[in-house]
Amino acid sequence: MADPYFFGYGSLVNLATHDFPDPRPAKLKGWRRAWRHTNLRPVAFLTAIPDPDCEIEGMIAHVPKNDWAALDEREWAYDRIPATQAVSHTLTHDVNIAVYAVPHGRHTEPTNHHPLVLSYIDVVVQGYLRAYGEAGADRFFATTEGWETPILNDRAEPRYPRHQQLKPHEAEFVDSRLQQLAANIVHTS
Repeated sequence: MADPYFFGYGSLVNLATHDFPDPRPAKLKGWRRAWRHTNLRPVAFLTAIPDPDCEIEGMIAHVPKNDWAALDEREWAYDRIPATQAVSHTLTHDVNIAVYAVPHGRHTEPTNHHPLVLSYIDVVVQGYLRAYGEAGADRFFATTEGWETPILNDRAEPRYPRHQQLKPHEAEFVDSRLQQLAANIVHTS
């Protein structure tokens, strides 16, 4: 029987946010990332959307004993979708890989009322910096749409539940890339 794995493309790339075993870099073909909003959450979050011309980097990890309960709870706003054939990885044994995505029609573009939060962006970019270096983090920015959405600077009081403290060079990297994107950073009042 094939071992169950998940493909993470956002906060799951940051290994400080979970303890699933056997994490390793991988790529998902035919998808890209997008900042989206649903009525299930007050702020925007990442989802994967189909794009036949795109490939995104991420992280796969094992789901011990096929026990998806904890991961399904963490990713409760998403559907778990089979993705084994679309994922390239270094494993040599038989695996089944799933990716979490919000189905088309259940998400909308983020708005001023449903901004991105910087603490979430920080966690994701920190994960890419540590797994793929600056070039990989730049590819994260390039293969993610929705950067025109306002970004709430919540670093002083993080709203993202799995926020991580960034090292100064990590924060500088995030800030410089958002500046290059001409991101609209709004501050909490």
